[in-house]
Amino acid sequence: MQLSFALYGAANRMARLHKPFLEPLGLTFPQYLVVLELFSSAPCAVGELGATLGMDTGTITPLLKRLEVSGMVTRRRDPGDERRVLINLTEAAAAMRDDIWGITEKIKTACNFTNRELAQLRDTLDAFARPATD
Repeated sequence: MQLSFALYGAANRMARLHKPFLEPLGLTFPQYLVVLELFSSAPCAVGELGATLGMDTGTITPLLKRLEVSGMVTRRRDPGDERRVLINLTEAAAAMRDDIWGITEKIKTACNFTNRELAQLRDTLDAFARPATD
């Protein structure tokens, strides 16, 4: 089996596993990833957020605009550097923190891996996605 097929199938399964938990919250899988990252790094510049998530500006900007329209994030110019746009979570997003973090446990259960196996898989995928010799 090709590595490409396995990775594609795994990525699709992961998105499908999340869907029933995200729909009631009004989030798509990519929006969920953005919100999770913002829980640990907000406020954050658009460029930094995109780099962390491996999303280019053309991908992340529309996601952020939709999150802003839905009341989950704010976008403001950085007063110290007008070229940068800072993204922050709203109170509405903060109120959903427990529900959003709870999805992680549900996905861990659905994957049927031990914590050690999940950590090994995550570390392997991280190493593959972000090789040291970029």
